Amino acid sequence: MEKAEADRMIKEYLPKIYGFAMKRAFSYDEAEDLAGEIVQEVYLSFLKTEEIVNLEGYVWRISSHVYGKYVAVKKRHQGLAIDGMEIPFYEDYDALLEPVGEECEKLRREIAFLTEKRREIVFLFYYENLTVTRIAQMLNIPEGTVKWHLNKARHELKEGFSMERKIGTLGLAPVKATETGFGHNGMPDPDNRATGFYLGDRLSLNIVYSVYQEPRTLEEIAVELGITPVFIEDKVNYLEENGFLVRRPGGRFTTYVLFSPRTRSREQVDQELRVQKENARILAEEYVPLVRKAMEDVTEVYIPGGNRELLEAAACFYGICCKSSVAVHKDLSNYFIKTLAGGNFIAQVDIGELSDPEYQCEFDGKDYWACGSMNRSSGKYPGVSSWSVDTKYCSRQGLWKNNLTSDYDYLYEFMKGMLTENTDSEEKLQRLRERGYLTEDGKVNVMIVKGSEKAFFDRIPAIGEELKKGFADRALESAMMKAKDYPSRMQELVIFHETANFISNTAAVMAMEYLYARGIFRPLTERERITANLLMFSDVLPCM
Repeated sequence: MEKAEADRMIKEYLPKIYGFAMKRAFSYDEAEDLAGEIVQEVYLSFLKTEEIVNLEGYVWRISSHVYGKYVAVKKRHQGLAIDGMEIPFYEDYDALLEPVGEECEKLRREIAFLTEKRREIVFLFYYENLTVTRIAQMLNIPEGTVKWHLNKARHELKEGFSMERKIGTLGLAPVKATETGFGHNGMPDPDNRATGFYLGDRLSLNIVYSVYQEPRTLEEIAVELGITPVFIEDKVNYLEENGFLVRRPGGRFTTYVLFSPRTRSREQVDQELRVQKENARILAEEYVPLVRKAMEDVTEVYIPGGNRELLEAAACFYGICCKSSVAVHKDLSNYFIKTLAGGNFIAQVDIGELSDPEYQCEFDGKDYWACGSMNRSSGKYPGVSSWSVDTKYCSRQGLWKNNLTSDYDYLYEFMKGMLTENTDSEEKLQRLRERGYLTEDGKVNVMIVKGSEKAFFDRIPAIGEELKKGFADRALESAMMKAKDYPSRMQELVIFHETANFISNTAAVMAMEYLYARGIFRPLTERERITANLLMFSDVLPCM
């Protein structure tokens, strides 16, 4: 067989081979070892064979053969018996082509449902044929403890052997995130890893979701997912260490990840966008003029091309996003997930499937999407910082992951004349050109305000009390209704989010649309789209 064809086929069978190994192993490490040996044997066989009539049977036979050899080497004896219940092992590899007996499978399953420590002791005692004394030495526990675990294991295995284990809902219908389903509010890991990095694989996502409605033990999580605990222990530990699972009394886990309801209505989303549209109209007419007036005396600012409407639009967007909230301040520290790598954020996952896909929407929600507000502060140059929001009105690429603090360090160095002709400087300059922050003729293409970020944003007024009260009453009513669809421990966060986002980034985008459509702001040029809703703060300004 040609190597290219062998490569294609082995890639196709990798998941099946790993699944074969997982069903027969007692840990992830053992499954990976076994799968590795099978893959090697199957791949070499592909290369040596000209034609394969029954590919599925061919791979299955090799896998079974390798597993037989693996058992012979690793287990060293013919069988395992626990109080008369026996799991056989074979030297006759062809025998492994036959299905393993139902009772043997059930016993293997029940061993996998033992706690990690108890399972390890059972394995060492029955599989490795070690004495109680030797096991106690290896695990650094008293011999009496080993005997106690063995006795408990016998009782649990007998009980589990006779019971019918049922697959939970998530084992039959696991949840999945929507296309843009992973979100966060706060600081991701230093290398920009957030919710999607930790919950991006289906197993991790469903492990965490399995404890969302009610706390569960490791064993209960496994039952809900329809798999054995041995296959998820490592992931559960990892998710707990990084804050996505929280241990409660009795060995149960819960989570403070905010999951959306499992279904969502396009009609409801449309209605919410109508509310945002009306909010945007009110703000554009009553609040935006106040913000524009507050910008009149801002003189120490660099605006590429000199269009002051760029500055006013950014200030209006900030004001709507950050100074129009009607939420009452709450201590939300319980909801923040602190990862080992240094992340500290509220994690959100949208798993909602459409309940009315045929509904004809009035609005395209994607058109009013926004990424931000994004704040970056230099750790290298005091006073250098930035604020930005990415929307349809800007041409920046890569969203928050590509919005690097170093970009503003480089711009500051450029303005200070610190970038000399050397390799390091060329890399920095190239990065700035790629982002569009430097033009080809060496001009800075970002709005820069001289002074501190705080001093500038303090100029922007908050919405008036009368306007705020009108928004607040409607926001709280809507938030209380939505909170009923969430677990009780998450309702405080939901109410805060809903009231905080009653006037959202979406409303800010809609307000910009209102202003551009009516000619209050002139249309953006391609060059202006680089710095639309992007402000840098510094103690120096570039040359005009």
